[in-house]
Amino acid sequence: MNMRGQFVETVGRLLATDPRVVVLLGDIGVFGFRHAFAAYPDRVYNVGILEQATIGLAAGLARAGMIPIVHTIAPFLVERGLEQIKIDFGYQRLGGVFVSVGASFDYAALGCTHHCPADVPTLLAVPELDVFVPGHAAEFDAILGSHYGSGRASYIRLSEVQNQEMVAPEVGRAVMAKPGRRALVLAVGPMLAVALEAAEGLDVGVLYLSSLEPFDRTALNEHAMSGRILVCEPYQSGALASRIVEALWPRPVLIRHVGVPREFLRSYGTRAEHAEALGWTRKGVRRQLETLLDA
Repeated sequence: MNMRGQFVETVGRLLATDPRVVVLLGDIGVFGFRHAFAAYPDRVYNVGILEQATIGLAAGLARAGMIPIVHTIAPFLVERGLEQIKIDFGYQRLGGVFVSVGASFDYAALGCTHHCPADVPTLLAVPELDVFVPGHAAEFDAILGSHYGSGRASYIRLSEVQNQEMVAPEVGRAVMAKPGRRALVLAVGPMLAVALEAAEGLDVGVLYLSSLEPFDRTALNEHAMSGRILVCEPYQSGALASRIVEALWPRPVLIRHVGVPREFLRSYGTRAEHAEALGWTRKGVRRQLETLLDA
């Protein structure tokens, strides 16, 4: 099952078991939730293309004791609704879940209006907001199922691609996927598979992250003894750089990135073609890793 299918299934289970759960859609996922609309007409709504108003409505529901789950495309949810997420949820310390699709360029053919590689670094700047990038449908299920009622606001980023196998970390905990001493690859969400392929045959560790906030500083300290770190992240590069430096201070550290550069992707094509151009391949990651090892 892909992540979007798992999202519908997981939310359906929560709707059936927790009367506090209410779903607000931004004209996305309406067909997928068609059965939920029929079963829970008072707790599943398609608000439409009104993202800022939807988040404000979600905040009101949270204040009333409900647990809102807001879902739409990443650029409209994050970039258009940032002020409401920051003030209505972060500042007010309200609990709710924001689930996106489409980032960074899963809707590649629709161009820049539907690209959103800056969602993760943008939301990491909002205090008291948890950020998750699951790498597998079953992992999304575990994160949402265990965290939706935490009383905190959280962002969960769905991806059209996923790792072949689930890695099952506790919320906020990183998992060592491959031991190694000469360098450490931080593989975020669906980047784990290519990171493991690139590190094959090298004395290089691979540490898997799906929880970016909370960030597992303890695991990073334990496994980054070399001070050489390659971050494989499926969003705008550099989002974790300050957290890495702070976690390892005062030890010196060398960091390289495989991610989305801070520029517009003006070439049209498929998601796979964009990934190839950005070096999200075994060859591309291996090249960056060898450069790091030679530094």
